[in-house]
Amino acid sequence: MRKPRRALAAAAIALVLPLSACGSGDEGSGSTDASGKVEGDITFQTWNLQTNFKSYFEGVIADFEKKYPDTHVKWIDQPAEGYADKISADAAGGTLPDVVNVSPDLVAPLAKAGLALDLDKAASKYKKEYLEGAWASHQIPGMTGTYAFPWYLNTGPLFYNKSLFEEAGLDASKPPTTYDELFSDALELADKSDGKVATLANVPTVEDFGRYGVELMNKEGTAFSFNDAKGIELLTKYKELYDAKALDSQALTATPESSGKKFLTGAVAMNPGSALDLENFKKQAPNLYKNIGITDQITSTGKVNMYVMGVMVNSQTKHTPAAVAFAHFVTDAQNQMSFAKQVAIFPSTAGSLDDPYFTKEDGTDVTRVRVAAAKSLKNAVNYTPVLFSDQMKTELRNEVAKALQGKESPKEALDNAVEACNKLLEQQG
Repeated sequence: MRKPRRALAAAAIALVLPLSACGSGDEGSGSTDASGKVEGDITFQTWNLQTNFKSYFEGVIADFEKKYPDTHVKWIDQPAEGYADKISADAAGGTLPDVVNVSPDLVAPLAKAGLALDLDKAASKYKKEYLEGAWASHQIPGMTGTYAFPWYLNTGPLFYNKSLFEEAGLDASKPPTTYDELFSDALELADKSDGKVATLANVPTVEDFGRYGVELMNKEGTAFSFNDAKGIELLTKYKELYDAKALDSQALTATPESSGKKFLTGAVAMNPGSALDLENFKKQAPNLYKNIGITDQITSTGKVNMYVMGVMVNSQTKHTPAAVAFAHFVTDAQNQMSFAKQVAIFPSTAGSLDDPYFTKEDGTDVTRVRVAAAKSLKNAVNYTPVLFSDQMKTELRNEVAKALQGKESPKEALDNAVEACNKLLEQQG
């Protein structure tokens, strides 16, 4: 029940589903003072956005240079594959761009290394322009400060196949709205179809534990804690689904793409998505599109999950006023709104989600999804801990698989996952 961060990037990037770079990276004294004259040459790095949005970014850069004639912005776009490795190499080599497109988990090691400018110090006057949850998304547990401007957000509903619900004798007009209802309906669907129809196609991720109400980390950000009673309860429920074939048999190795295909072919009854997916259903699975149901993300906290991208300023830039001004310019309300109308993402700026584009329905499903998602984003949170690395995600996934296969109890699996993740956390320093 998730769409991972890299899939979010891919959404805005490849329109399949959903920034950064400081000047030269010369050795030198970076400054937290952004109050001086906005001037100088800076470098701006994005994450695989040039192919589809070249003219948009060229326009943003031209507008900025017109506003600040003594600046010049060099735009670099890096491919999606290996982006984190590229940032790490640039950070180590002193060649990190002045303004960099990042996600929260990418900014964390840079902030710890002192390479991400603390915007609470350098740009606090802009904080009120952004949604509270979005601004907080680039804060690092155990550190004070905020280390990137929030940029675009994404979230989405749950899609469900009405015909599969009806065939199982369930009321398709009343999809599950709580976890208890979800698990109950899933078992019913599996039973009535003799195990041929699963309800979910993915194993639980750290984000799912967060949505279930599990405390993922201690308050200090020094240790993970998703092996508490509530975490064990969720994994135990998933084990029941897996045994009953209510969780797809290939869930242990599923990707967002493979899960999407399962939903398209009617092998899975529910799948998360976004407004972008509706057009895909219409073209690739017209019968599914006719029977598509749309409902809210299921959460025990009352807050849906959001995915967020950010724009970080290199603390070592020689042109702090220009770098901060440009990072703010890219993420201001006007430019975010313009970007959101080109691709199915949402602005992180306060008030933008009240625009008629995000509040007025026109009878189409695409607009319905956009309006519902925008409303839910106002108090959404990014459940994936900033310090939860890809290695940690792998550790959790491996232990979850052992629990579902009966090789370990849910408690043993989560205890082992937490132990492994805490060791990796210690290594982060």
